[in-house]
Amino acid sequence: MAQLHGRRALVLGAGSGIGRAVTDRYLAEGARVAALELSHDKCGQLRAEHPDVVVVQGDATSLRDNSGAVARAVDAFGGLDVLVNCVGLFDYYTGITAIGDEVFDAAFDEAFRVNVKAQLASVKVAVPVLAESRGTVILTASTSSFYPGRGGILYVASKFAVRGAVIALAHELAPEITVNAVAPGGTLDTDLRGLAALGLRERSLGSTPDRAADLRSHNPLGVALTAADHAASYVFLASPGARGMTGRFLHPDGGAGVRR
Repeated sequence: MAQLHGRRALVLGAGSGIGRAVTDRYLAEGARVAALELSHDKCGQLRAEHPDVVVVQGDATSLRDNSGAVARAVDAFGGLDVLVNCVGLFDYYTGITAIGDEVFDAAFDEAFRVNVKAQLASVKVAVPVLAESRGTVILTASTSSFYPGRGGILYVASKFAVRGAVIALAHELAPEITVNAVAPGGTLDTDLRGLAALGLRERSLGSTPDRAADLRSHNPLGVALTAADHAASYVFLASPGARGMTGRFLHPDGGAGVRR
């Protein structure tokens, strides 16, 4: 039987990378899926390839847009069981001394608005419906939520904040709602973009030259993982098999933490 048969999910950042892989895999596992995506073009592609997905174009940092997406999902499915947030921005390893004084405030605000506020905003508006279904929240952390060196100061700091948010939310929302996270290592087919305030908005991490070789060199298993590889962890956390877990992290990272 499909692991997510009958589950009702909302995926944020569903248009590409891990969010898109989660959407595809949830559908294959029998879930009904709604999607919140910022990009007009990615929304169009989702609608064309998955006509059964409820696609909402909007900004995951906005309470209003999150509320609209939750409302659309509830209207379509009669409730919500799973909230997945895959939204984020990268800083391309920019250190504190490399951030100009003239852009520091804007870069800080952008990094924490997208990487932290978007996660909290989505949870805040979904709590009433998830409590009703005794549902689950799955946020996206990172190896950078645990170790330095895989991002710059703003990315690592914001991802450590996500780690704290998962633990705090799990404590606050138990027993009605479980809150867990996936902490992926580097991903081959991501469209993770850079911070606009640092002039990096047009850079996509997945387009980095020799990325597969670089990823293989940074983990003990020597693997270059794809978004589809990571999606399996999101499936498990949304499944009945994870009902005894909250405040926990799954680490599909090639064993990056065993050699530091």
